[in-house]
Amino acid sequence: MQPQAANPIMNLAPLTLIFVIFYFMLIRPQRQKEKEHQKMLGNMAKNDEVVTTGGIHGTIINVKDKTVTLRIDENVKIEIEKNCIAYIKKG
Repeated sequence: MQPQAANPIMNLAPLTLIFVIFYFMLIRPQRQKEKEHQKMLGNMAKNDEVVTTGGIHGTIINVKDKTVTLRIDENVKIEIEKNCIAYIKKG
């Protein structure tokens, strides 16, 4: 007697299970975080206090399409890309 060949669908089950676990633990949360970051970038306004990804703390003095101008000290202004804003400070 020859052993029966394994069902091909059963061979794919562990691989499918691993993909589902990766999706819910890694991919989905990252997409949600990215959507929240994009929403935050769209809602930035003048006088918001922000922190850049490089750790620079500043106050927004001008918002353009792709850039923002920050005041980081008296008479010190820098213009950076919007996507370099890590978060808006609360309070």
